[in-house]
Amino acid sequence: MNYKQGKYRDLITLICVITGAAIAAVNLNTFVNAGGLFPGGFNGLTVLIQRIASTYFSVEIPFSLVNYALNALPAYIGFKMVGKKFTAYSILMIVLTGLFVDLFPVVNLTEDILLIAIFGGIINGVALSIALKGNASSGGTDFISMWISKRTGQSAWNYVMGVNVIMLLIAGALFGWESALYSIIFQFCSTQIINTLHTRYKRMTMLIVTSQPDVIIPIIQHSTHHGVTRLEGIGTYSGKPRTLLYTVVNTTDVKGMMHRIKEVDQTAFINVTKTEMVEGRFYQAPIR
Repeated sequence: MNYKQGKYRDLITLICVITGAAIAAVNLNTFVNAGGLFPGGFNGLTVLIQRIASTYFSVEIPFSLVNYALNALPAYIGFKMVGKKFTAYSILMIVLTGLFVDLFPVVNLTEDILLIAIFGGIINGVALSIALKGNASSGGTDFISMWISKRTGQSAWNYVMGVNVIMLLIAGALFGWESALYSIIFQFCSTQIINTLHTRYKRMTMLIVTSQPDVIIPIIQHSTHHGVTRLEGIGTYSGKPRTLLYTVVNTTDVKGMMHRIKEVDQTAFINVTKTEMVEGRFYQAPIR
């Protein structure tokens, strides 16, 4: 990546971080606080601590103060084990989210707690997905999730949801089960949106039947840094020699690969299938 490409990517990341932080803050003030929900993660833990301080000690604590303190250790883990730029931009998102929450007004759009849980969860998932798209996160348990995903090569958001459920059970015991149970719906909706939109650890198998393998193989290897298995055969319809190329790529690479293959071989037959699991050497671009 040259200097110009690096600067362009950093600009995209910054836009994603600011946008994600603003959406997350609006969601907290519009749905989460208005509905009395706990959003999960360290944002949810911050809200829980705020409500404990307010309810049991009559002390109002700023969201940003608690959130920054809680994220100190996970940020260190992210810096050491995930990626330095990823952690730096995630810290920026944490700071901006805290500032926006304290600055933006609390607005009640609806009193229906189920609508608040569903749409609040969806918006929360969208906010985090935007940040992840730009190589950042909302901090806290996201650092832990990304570290697990980096080690295993699999999405870990469902495991994080399990941890969040434990926190929500504590919240239910302290402040009533209705809000806690609706918060689980909120968290479920958020997790499913992230699993749908965040495709870093989703892979696809490509089977390419072509008469020009020597041209297509370098394209695949150069574009994806993945190996290709080559099988020779005969087309039963034409009776002519054909080559079957087999490779596994990230979901985000599929459309670009199909376009480049069709540019050099209009007659290529391409079959793309979802890959549930890969065991063995598989190149994954590192998190910066």
